[in-house]
Amino acid sequence: MEETSKETLAMIQQIWQTAQQSLTEYGLDVVAAIVILIVGVWIAGRVEAVIKKALGRAKRVDAMLVSFFASAGRYLVLIFVGVAVLGRFGIETTSLIAVLGAAGLAIGLALQGTLSNVAAGVMLLIFRPFKVGDFIEGGGHAGTVKTLNLFFTELATPDNIQIVVPNSDVWGTSIRNFSTHAERRVDFLIGVSYDTDLDQAMAALNDVIAAEPRIKSDPEPMVAVSELGDSSVNFVVRVWTQNADYFPVRFDMTKAIKEKLDAEKIDIPFPTQTLHVVKD
Repeated sequence: MEETSKETLAMIQQIWQTAQQSLTEYGLDVVAAIVILIVGVWIAGRVEAVIKKALGRAKRVDAMLVSFFASAGRYLVLIFVGVAVLGRFGIETTSLIAVLGAAGLAIGLALQGTLSNVAAGVMLLIFRPFKVGDFIEGGGHAGTVKTLNLFFTELATPDNIQIVVPNSDVWGTSIRNFSTHAERRVDFLIGVSYDTDLDQAMAALNDVIAAEPRIKSDPEPMVAVSELGDSSVNFVVRVWTQNADYFPVRFDMTKAIKEKLDAEKIDIPFPTQTLHVVKD
């Protein structure tokens, strides 16, 4: 019984000595790792707050982009903190960083299409060539912008069909924004027969313009002979109106021009061809 007690006591003493030795050897490293972790987490939070505050002042930077950059900055700091903590425990961080770099490269190659969309989304959100509600043409499609995020742009066609366009396609092509400016020019090409009195035709077209209250006087409307066509003398009519009135003015004036020319007995000729038959 006494021998068993002595063995147990000796084992406890050995465990205590081992614990003391380990605490002496690694205690400072553990404390340093805890301090680095606490300070690192605090710095990561501060970095996130500073990025949000700095980007939040920029009017052109979207709220989604502010959150994206702030989170990216926070996680970047946390990665360095993790590497520093592992280094305190004697773990070889150089090889770990190399492994993480190789893994990141492999993931980047696998997701290069997605990452290109993210990069294009960042550029679209920073430079803002269009905003939600604008009617645009880009990426081979045209429609009203419904959603813009880091991955895709959602459009709705005039007949309300949803189109989801990858951001890389939108950013990589020319973008036509029909909603940017408050005013737009409406162009008409009107053909009359060669027998028509051109001054009478111009007067009729000017009467139609004068009767339309949505047409602006500045810039001044223009009516001019543009070309001598195959079967008609063509007039170009250019007027300016509010962007929101573009299509109503275009549709209403097309009808009004036809009715006015009919009332003035001015012919709008059909395309014709003259055939000469030569006999031997």
